[in-house]
Amino acid sequence: MKAVSIRHRIWIIGAVGVLIVGAVIAWVMLPPRALSFAGGNTVTLSSYRGASPSGVPAELHSADLVTRGKYLSEAADCEVCHTAEGGRPFAGGRAFRTPFGVLYSPNITADPETGIGTWTEEDFIAAIHKGIAKNGARLYPAFPYESYTLLEDADVRAIKAYIFSLPVARVRSPPNGLKFPFNQRWLMGVWSAFYNPDQRFRPLTDRTDEWNRGAYLVEGLAHCGDCHTPRNLAQALDNRRKFEGTVIGAWAAYNITQDPISGVGEWSDAELIDYLHAGHAVARGAAGGPMAEVIDASLSNLLPADIRAIVTYLRSIPAIRTRDLAAPKASPASDMPKRMNAAADPRGEQIFAGSCTSCHGWSGVSPLTSDATLIGDRAVNDASAVNVAQMILSGANRRTPQGLVFMPAFGSAYSDTEIAAVANYVTSRFGATPSHLTARDIAEFRRLSSQ
Repeated sequence: MKAVSIRHRIWIIGAVGVLIVGAVIAWVMLPPRALSFAGGNTVTLSSYRGASPSGVPAELHSADLVTRGKYLSEAADCEVCHTAEGGRPFAGGRAFRTPFGVLYSPNITADPETGIGTWTEEDFIAAIHKGIAKNGARLYPAFPYESYTLLEDADVRAIKAYIFSLPVARVRSPPNGLKFPFNQRWLMGVWSAFYNPDQRFRPLTDRTDEWNRGAYLVEGLAHCGDCHTPRNLAQALDNRRKFEGTVIGAWAAYNITQDPISGVGEWSDAELIDYLHAGHAVARGAAGGPMAEVIDASLSNLLPADIRAIVTYLRSIPAIRTRDLAAPKASPASDMPKRMNAAADPRGEQIFAGSCTSCHGWSGVSPLTSDATLIGDRAVNDASAVNVAQMILSGANRRTPQGLVFMPAFGSAYSDTEIAAVANYVTSRFGATPSHLTARDIAEFRRLSSQ
């Protein structure tokens, strides 16, 4: 009898342990939905009494279907992801590097053999909302259908009409290079069951029309969380850390919550609008890498009302403090060169003097253009210096409303050791916290960028 009692207790303890472990796993692996933080009452789009948050702005309501689709496609940033460097627009082939291998975006022009020319509207909607291709194959969530699922059917049809109006490109994308078992597409059906709600956007009745429009843009069309929100072990967005920032490939996507230290809580509405529209805000820095692409091909094309709606929505995101991100240094450095401590590589100062001061100045306040001012720039105040190093390696060449922004790429001009030295010099001189990059770090950045 006593042995039975002991076995009974062991069984109970084991069952409780399994329940606890299961609850922890469920908590980690099943994060809240993108809009869960907002609470409030939601209704279907057809029942919403305010101005519809979907579609195009009022200025384009009378435009033809293709024009409306162009605007929505630009808001969704379709061209950037579906265009390889130097390739035909929308013809695919862009590489996406994941922890499980490399994915290549497909050709989405109307070519019937290598693109989606045989797809019907229903096929296109299924891909956007469910992540299922015409042939029934499951799509990988590098294509953000868990965000696009919020889009209204009419908007998806308009996007298809625009894409099918473009020149056809007969281009086959390279085969994906995913490791087993991640190359088994059927697993994405399991992933979708947990992480793709397959539900259209539902406006909140206790929020303004502008807020709801901003939510539709940020969470649906622009899918900002796909870069700015960390992912869990299943590579789904961890919305408990919504917009906290993370590293995508070889670039950092920074915190865009209302935290005043590591986020954008101290930015004015005007500064946020300037940054989103032009990729630059005075004393806040300039966009580089993937964010610069997003602004050039997407956000810069949005009408002012939509940019304001995005800012209104971002203002409602709860503040999250990102560790290791100090408040950006606001005061200019000296106009004289900074002598580094004995442990620093002197080549950092030498390279900065020879290649950087003419544009950036010794003080970090550019004598040429505010786009080149380093003081206040988030990347310069990031102790990882990942974006500083990437800008030095790859440079920048952007067309802004104020004109051309050009920074030469120095990746082929300097060694890994020299790139690390000048990046460390920049963060030490102009940032709040010095970085400590090594040649090995730079070699890894090069590897990630070249794959």
